[in-house]
Amino acid sequence: MSAARGAAILLCLLPGLGTAQARGGFAGSPAELLDRMDADADGRVSLVEYQAYLLRGFRALDADGDGVINRAELGPRSGGSRAPIDLTSRERALAESFVRQDVDANGFLDASELAAPPQ
Repeated sequence: MSAARGAAILLCLLPGLGTAQARGGFAGSPAELLDRMDADADGRVSLVEYQAYLLRGFRALDADGDGVINRAELGPRSGGSRAPIDLTSRERALAESFVRQDVDANGFLDASELAAPPQ
């Protein structure tokens, strides 16, 4: 399995992503992570930006684009017993993680909230 495929699988399987270290090994400071996730460059990360960034691995693995990563798409090294992963469930899990990260409940994440473990 290639390193990129392994990273994509890891991004798909992590239920809620807390610290930068738990985010599949994304290197850099919280400010650098914010810059990568902040698609509209407004200095904060919305739920849509958070999900779009963290679903990149899912979309990379979903070869047929049906919103489900099946055993064949996970590949032979996945163990073969893993249940399919659906996009709706991943989006829901990421939304729940986002809410926990959004300590000030303003609907956006700043660099400090991205760096903090989920509440």
